[in-house]
Amino acid sequence: MSPATLDVILTVLRILIALVFIGMGVNHFVPRSARTMAAMIPPWLRPDGRVTPLTLVYITGVCEIAGGIGLLVPQTRLAAGIALVLFLACVFPANAYAAGRRDRFGALAIPFWPRLAGQVVLAALVLLVALPLS
Repeated sequence: MSPATLDVILTVLRILIALVFIGMGVNHFVPRSARTMAAMIPPWLRPDGRVTPLTLVYITGVCEIAGGIGLLVPQTRLAAGIALVLFLACVFPANAYAAGRRDRFGALAIPFWPRLAGQVVLAALVLLVALPLS
């Protein structure tokens, strides 16, 4: 595979991943989705009342939007990629909490091991498109 072909593939993948993060971030501001995401925050991770779970959902939405946009800007790509990988690690407890509550969260309750594998693959893809080629 030529370097030019690889560059095109990585660019397309970068755009797709960025759009996924931006889209999911925007979804954090849709009232019904935001309420569901707030309920996914495990009780042991809920702040002491100063910051509501819904506020945390909005904050994570901003993080996803900023990270997605950051992947598209060459000057911020690496920092955005690292931040998104950290973000994926930070939100995983909420996904793990939901995994065990399929009756409450439905399709969002992806079983633990497939969800973990998906998070690891997504983190690897984010790094792949964020790291400089040379």
